[in-house]
Amino acid sequence: MKWVIGVSFGELMLKGKNRMTFVHKSIAQIRKACEGYEIGRHHFDQGKLFLEANKEDFPAIIDRIKMVFGLSYVYPALMVEKNYDAIEEGIKELLKDDREEKRTFKIQGNRADKTFEHNSMEIAAKVGGLVLKNFRNYKVDVKNPDRMIYVDIRSQAFLYYDRHKCIGGLPLGTGGRALLLLSGGIDSPVAGFEMARRGVEIGALHFHSYPFTSERARDKVKRLAEKLSIYVGDFRLYNINLLNIYTAINKNCRERYTTVIARRFMMRIGEIIANKDRYDGFITGEALGQVASQTIQSISVVNEASSLPILRPLINMDKSDIIDIAEMIKTYDIAIEPYDDCCSFFAPDRPVTKPRLKDILAEEEKLDIDALVKEALDTLEIETISVGHEDDSFSND
Repeated sequence: MKWVIGVSFGELMLKGKNRMTFVHKSIAQIRKACEGYEIGRHHFDQGKLFLEANKEDFPAIIDRIKMVFGLSYVYPALMVEKNYDAIEEGIKELLKDDREEKRTFKIQGNRADKTFEHNSMEIAAKVGGLVLKNFRNYKVDVKNPDRMIYVDIRSQAFLYYDRHKCIGGLPLGTGGRALLLLSGGIDSPVAGFEMARRGVEIGALHFHSYPFTSERARDKVKRLAEKLSIYVGDFRLYNINLLNIYTAINKNCRERYTTVIARRFMMRIGEIIANKDRYDGFITGEALGQVASQTIQSISVVNEASSLPILRPLINMDKSDIIDIAEMIKTYDIAIEPYDDCCSFFAPDRPVTKPRLKDILAEEEKLDIDALVKEALDTLEIETISVGHEDDSFSND
């Protein structure tokens, strides 16, 4: 009889011949997430992973594992021999601290080892009888039980009930690399999180206009990046000063086109960085129709400035749904701090909502685009955002 930590994989188990590549990535990321805790041997048992660790560390380790992409559930499990005598002793150990309060329960049996003598329904009935035999405070309720008890028959029998939901998605790094346009707002950190959930490894690109925007605004972005690093791992944060570009736009172009032209500059600058450091595309926090620059027409005009794909995972989401995720990953409270980014600082009073590409190109002819891009790249500062872990990790149970 031994306590272990069980991990159920998510969507990656639907993969074909490359499934184990995804599994090995997940195992490596689980071990990295648990640095600082003693993790012993692990074994992969017919689609599930089981880790050995000190039982007193289980709560902290489980909180770390919940943050790893590509996983469905994590739980403390009691591993016993796969015979009913051992399972009965395991049930006594599993529920030993729960003999007073009246509870209803249901057994969920699973027979991954098809050579075992009983099928899943028979396992559930047999083990349910063992619970009733040993715990008089328990009563069966198959429709709405207080406690679901799992009996998982594999190379051994695994017994558990305290199951925690994980983030899901795909293992980080299996979906390519993309550069997140990270502002100081609510949306962009959520967009980075959502694409990382799909296996995309990210870097972040932040545009500021110091001294028009303050050092506090830049510090705010760094703190958002640090929160994001808890989920996406270490990444590079590229900082670019866009003040000269905004100054040139304001001096030479019609004001209502400021935001769209500036975003096209961001894509040009971002593409140079992406090509140099081998990012495959961009991620933005745009949601369709949320602001003037996020209409279909504006998005189309901005897309034309880059040959790389621009991923917009929030494109059809309501703001309330975006806020819910921001609160879950603990970026919301930072994002609402009242420090303007360069986009809001230079936003025109009456921005164009349906720009035409020919009009934008005509405005851009008034600018020395290559020189402005070069000047902006000369301000580039790069810092590494290192992964951190917090005691108040997100709850998604």
